[in-house]
Amino acid sequence: MIPPIPLEEAQRRLLAAAAPLGTEQVATAEAAGRFLAAPLAAIRTQPAADLSAMDGYAMLGDDLAGPWQVVGRSAAGRPFTGTLALGQCVRIATGALMPADAAAVLLQEEAARDGDTLNLLPGGEASARHVRRAGFDFAAGDPLLPAGAPVGPAQIALLLSAGHAALPVGRRPRLAVLDSGDELATDPATCAPHQIPASNGAMLAAMAGPHVATLTRIGPVADTLEALADALQQAEGADVLVTSGGASVGDHDLIRPALEAWGATIDFWRVAIRPGKPLLVARRGDQWIIGLPGNPVSSYVTAVLFLLPLLRALARASDPLPRTLRLPLATPLPAAGTRMEFLRGRLTPNGVVPQGKQDSSALLSLAGSDALIRRPARAMAAAAGEMVEIHLLA
Repeated sequence: MIPPIPLEEAQRRLLAAAAPLGTEQVATAEAAGRFLAAPLAAIRTQPAADLSAMDGYAMLGDDLAGPWQVVGRSAAGRPFTGTLALGQCVRIATGALMPADAAAVLLQEEAARDGDTLNLLPGGEASARHVRRAGFDFAAGDPLLPAGAPVGPAQIALLLSAGHAALPVGRRPRLAVLDSGDELATDPATCAPHQIPASNGAMLAAMAGPHVATLTRIGPVADTLEALADALQQAEGADVLVTSGGASVGDHDLIRPALEAWGATIDFWRVAIRPGKPLLVARRGDQWIIGLPGNPVSSYVTAVLFLLPLLRALARASDPLPRTLRLPLATPLPAAGTRMEFLRGRLTPNGVVPQGKQDSSALLSLAGSDALIRRPARAMAAAAGEMVEIHLLA
């Protein structure tokens, strides 16, 4: 049997062949979770004119000593339309348009006002540093975000402020989720002792939901080639099919022969990681198939490492792999085994703590984790305080 391939090689092979899907225009306000299909530059300047950065009084730049006569008010969205002469000022609010030729602001807490007469308090100063100059954030034509950048709340605010009402983004893939196994019970409330509740399909659907255009649930499917053949027909229109269970080498692990009978070509099978070694990646025309292990933690970990990066890459993400951070260990770790390991961990003020139960069926420790600790194969024992690589799970 061909030995498992290294994680980095498996991810490289997957993503190198993952040609992005088409593009579409979406309203900027509805683009959260998408990836830009083209680089974007600013259409407008922000701010478009000089604004006050503080509440106070605006005056001419060469008239900073006072006293001044208050001759009007400038509020956000309601600018002062007159002009200022020496010895004059206007009451101004944060974000309001500076009057023509005004170049300084006196903070309201540094001013003494008596009727319409304004004086400096001791230590007060009318200053240009309280003015946001036109183009302070960006100017029309300035580059903003590259192609492949993720669009989140901050990017939506930026692009709207820059004049973009709609964005070119990558089309999100259509996903089918199939879980299989004779032991799976659809209703967890009536699960017999020889069964387990079918949870992987719902878990994978929840993980993938923000990254897909449509999602089809299939199963649970019985462990027979006939049942799997019927189920695979339901995935005909999907860009990606993800299966859970049946990807190993047991007598009832039939996903591989069922896929081959369906016309799929296996790209690679078995990756040198723990948990998740029996991962399978295949193609059927333009359709991708990711076969995940049936143990729930193995299914979760391999979805983080392979399914979600594939979905992001198809949607035109420039950096689809999970982000890696380095944090100190809060407790020691023993030496690693012969495969790269992904340990469930919990973040604390002192660093990351590995969970006590690392069995690939232990869902309680997975639900209590917010990180995966990435351990190279044959890594030496690590003491508390040593730095380790992690993938954040939230």
